[in-house]
Amino acid sequence: MLTPDFAKMNGLVPAIAQDAASGEVLMMAYMNEDAWKRTLETGEAHYWSRSRQEIWHKGGTSGHVQKIRSIRLDCDNDTILLLIEQVGGAACHTGFRSCFFRELKNGRVSDCCPKVFDPKEVYK
Repeated sequence: MLTPDFAKMNGLVPAIAQDAASGEVLMMAYMNEDAWKRTLETGEAHYWSRSRQEIWHKGGTSGHVQKIRSIRLDCDNDTILLLIEQVGGAACHTGFRSCFFRELKNGRVSDCCPKVFDPKEVYK
């Protein structure tokens, strides 16, 4: 079985979530071995929260889960690419479709993807 090299990366491997249909990069987080196993077992993305020091099921609170469509590992087995279906339309906890919602273009920063929900309404 193909498995990330967690030991090489001090236990945490970057995981990129990409929309399986559009190819849009939605977010980047980290997985430890437990998050990896839970992702494989459930078919939904689980990550390691570095700030809370715990596993989190993406969308467990908001309902905006990430259903796994395909999993890829890079050539060094130290980065995970999840091709996902983003339920609810938003990957970012701030309510935007993508965590990469800001764009620097011609010296100006602007929002480049839609805000899907109000976090104050979802995270009560």
